[in-house]
Amino acid sequence: MTHLKVGDKAPNFEAQDQDGNTIKLSDYKGKKLVLFFYPKASTPGCTKEACNLSDNYSKFTENGYDVLGVSADSQKRQSNFKNKYDFPYPLLADEDKAVIEAYGVWGPKKFMGKEYDGIHRTTFVIDENGVLEDVITKVKTKAHTEQILSE
Repeated sequence: MTHLKVGDKAPNFEAQDQDGNTIKLSDYKGKKLVLFFYPKASTPGCTKEACNLSDNYSKFTENGYDVLGVSADSQKRQSNFKNKYDFPYPLLADEDKAVIEAYGVWGPKKFMGKEYDGIHRTTFVIDENGVLEDVITKVKTKAHTEQILSE
């Protein structure tokens, strides 16, 4: 696992969103981006987190941030998730885990005593120049907006 830290250049990525549009890091040049990785669409923790960001979306845009979610779910799952809760931002369907691996958020996890590989819930805040200004590894799903914008 690569451990990205504040001050590192954000790895480039290119992946398709829930509608099959190609999204690249360069699309956000000159803007700030909240890039959040979540383990699985439509699960309780991910829903809370994504809804918290969605409910506060205007706060992000007022502060010059775009928001982008990423998981290894299929386009169909991402599309269902986005439509069900009407998220105002795209969700990347990173099925081959290219983006997930580039950001080093795939690795061993423990759940109820079992170890398995999965996505670590992590959020990267990327500045206008493509540099990481924050890396949040202990995500508070219900209060994630405050975590990001309190900086």
